[in-house]
Amino acid sequence: MYYGYYGWGLYNQVGFFLILIGTVLMLLAQGKVTRSYRKYSKIYNSRGMTGYQVAREILDQNGLQDVRIEHISGELSDHYDPRNKVLRLSNGIYDQTTVAALAVAAHECGHAIQHKEGYLPLTFRNAIIPFCNVGQRVGWFVLFLGLAIANTKIAWIGVFLMCGILLFQIMTLPVEFDASSRALTILNDRYLSDGEYSGAKKMLTAAALTYVASVISTLLSLLRIVLMVIGSSRRDD
Repeated sequence: MYYGYYGWGLYNQVGFFLILIGTVLMLLAQGKVTRSYRKYSKIYNSRGMTGYQVAREILDQNGLQDVRIEHISGELSDHYDPRNKVLRLSNGIYDQTTVAALAVAAHECGHAIQHKEGYLPLTFRNAIIPFCNVGQRVGWFVLFLGLAIANTKIAWIGVFLMCGILLFQIMTLPVEFDASSRALTILNDRYLSDGEYSGAKKMLTAAALTYVASVISTLLSLLRIVLMVIGSSRRDD
């Protein structure tokens, strides 16, 4: 019994350390993309084009005249809505002529092009969203139910259900990397000088790191939950 409680405390300490690592990684990644965005939001592109103008041109050149572009509030809240075929650009992107504006606008256009082409990772990721959301909510309930009644099998089912969010984030990686690759190719060919292109690449690379950090953070959180279940079973022995 003494060993069981000692083991439970050790598992909790390791779990806390894992969460701490994940939090630090996320903060570092978010800090890097924020710094990059603010830096290249002060550098204007030589063609003097706004994020809206570049986005509209890219969409039209790829047969996406039916995709609307909307101006939304917020910072880095830009996204492509595939259900309504709307590309939404934030305050710092829509009507700004900076390198950052063109990089973000072109990246979101990359998602619209993926949608049109039926890019497989995007299609699969979008298909599993409902299951991941349900699994995340139900998984917590099942997990704590299993822990409350000291039934490890039920707790493991909860862990399994919660793994859906990790799968979703893993599938997000190729989607985001591909959108950035498409954006950089287009920007390099038509819109940015060599120096401006380098800045856009640095910014989109920094943004990609946030998705990598999210995967690692979620994985560490799941490992903490696994330790909770293992520690609970040891404590009850």
